[in-house]
Amino acid sequence: MIHRRSFVITGVAALAAPSLTPTRARAFALDPKFLPQDVRFAGAYGPGHLVVVPRAHFLYFVTAPGEARRYGVGVGRAGLEFTGTATIDVKKKWPTWRPTNEMIARDPRAYARFIDNDYVQPGGRDNPLGSRALYLFQNGRDTYYRIHGTTEPQSIGRSVSNGCIRMINEHVQDLYERVPIGTVVTVL
Repeated sequence: MIHRRSFVITGVAALAAPSLTPTRARAFALDPKFLPQDVRFAGAYGPGHLVVVPRAHFLYFVTAPGEARRYGVGVGRAGLEFTGTATIDVKKKWPTWRPTNEMIARDPRAYARFIDNDYVQPGGRDNPLGSRALYLFQNGRDTYYRIHGTTEPQSIGRSVSNGCIRMINEHVQDLYERVPIGTVVTVL
């Protein structure tokens, strides 16, 4: 039998529950234009090529002449963005992560736990690279730029990263399965 006191306490707890949810998880809703979708693509790139258009915050996976799978992305803030052509030479599920020395120097407060040690953050849900990472190389050398998942989905559609190309974890998982090692990536 439910007593009035139990009913009132349960009601108050239910109303308070949304305030206990982290704001980041509660407030985020991805703009539908950034959802993966098949689109017409007028670029001169062949099937299998990845093309990133940072100003529009889109990554295109060319699937056929004139057609592509489009994903919304977050990109590097001014002065930190990657441009040019690279290849995906390494792919990793739940990658480990360590900020570059340049990142640590730019923001020592944010990366304090990495100063004066060789700590590498293990893969997992709290890792900034998210669930998948595609490593960009030029002439066999790691550029230290990645196409990867993110713990900050609200950054999709924005220019806020340290240079990498961020995707929603589920979206980068889809892309990861579609692109093989050796895929050419052009960032305009």
